[in-house]
Amino acid sequence: MSDEIDLDRLDDQAFRLHIRDWVRATYPTDWRFPAHRLSARETMSWIQALNEKGWGAPGWPKEYGGMGLPPHRQVIFAEELALAGVSRAADFGVAMVGPLLIQYGSEAQKAHFLPRILSGEILWCQGYSEPGSGSDLASLRTEAVRDGDDFIVNGQKIWTSFAHEADWIFMLVRTDKNAKQQEGISFLLADMKTPGIEVRPIVNIAGKHELNQVFFDDVRVPARNLVGELNKGWTIAKSLLGFERITIGSPFSVTLPLERLAALAAARGAFDDPAFVEKYARLRLDAADLMATYARYVDVLRRGEALGPDVSILKIVATETFQRITELALDIAAEPGAQMGGVAAGDTEVQASNLFFTSRPATIYGGSSEVQRNILAKAVLGLPS
Repeated sequence: MSDEIDLDRLDDQAFRLHIRDWVRATYPTDWRFPAHRLSARETMSWIQALNEKGWGAPGWPKEYGGMGLPPHRQVIFAEELALAGVSRAADFGVAMVGPLLIQYGSEAQKAHFLPRILSGEILWCQGYSEPGSGSDLASLRTEAVRDGDDFIVNGQKIWTSFAHEADWIFMLVRTDKNAKQQEGISFLLADMKTPGIEVRPIVNIAGKHELNQVFFDDVRVPARNLVGELNKGWTIAKSLLGFERITIGSPFSVTLPLERLAALAAARGAFDDPAFVEKYARLRLDAADLMATYARYVDVLRRGEALGPDVSILKIVATETFQRITELALDIAAEPGAQMGGVAAGDTEVQASNLFFTSRPATIYGGSSEVQRNILAKAVLGLPS
């Protein structure tokens, strides 16, 4: 069932408040601000509620079942989810493979996959990173060799979020070993039940199983599962990077942990310490700078313009500020902060150790800080390689 109110007729503030009211009334209270990332299977009832509302895919065109929101309203939608404490599950289907299929997929691929992504019938994982090919995806080695109507895939992917729950994987594979690195890569879809695919768990530092290694041993993937043109996978994969970086670079990834730091500091008397107050003030200023910079990029989207390579600055500032906040929170929490449970902070609990653990990989995923700085140096400042 689609939304009864015509969202297109609302101004941005009315749109924001309408989204806010429904999300806060609908999203389960005990799932808000969780200590660890919830999986799509854990939150399937939420996925189905969004789908029934017609809000399952904010950025998809309406003809494919999406909301058809312009980019700046997609940002508003994401902001309201974050403010309500909605845990971002493994939404690879809606956020990544769906838009790619809409832009590059065949009509048969769209007809088969898009409705099943919205309904939650097919859950996806992302097969990009490999051992030795994380931020430098152009050096990936997982190979797909054409054999009649199939590709034969051999290789390994790593850090694959929720692969143990996924039905399908979308991946970058090397289809021409003789071409330049970025020119011999293709974009392929594979059923995770295909013989020869093995998933091995990786338990993170917080003791949670979110990540995996995925091995491919002579895996036969139908050639019809190739998305777009052969050897054009790099172009396809890059098309989402700008919007992904403004999402990862949202100031709400910083402001919410900063609120928890303030609650913890107030409960433990840290605001009586001038040294803490100075550190906290610097973090508040960093968060304000991030918010102002973020607003500039949202204005770019509102004008209907494309984001440039300079958007990488958001990802750097957001993730590195996030890490500094959690480091200070762990210091304030002292010995109790080393425990996996929450630390009392007034009427609430602050998961100091989990916040700290969550912040550690933030400067790596979505393109490491080093890669982002290289992008800024070359594409924005014009510095030599």
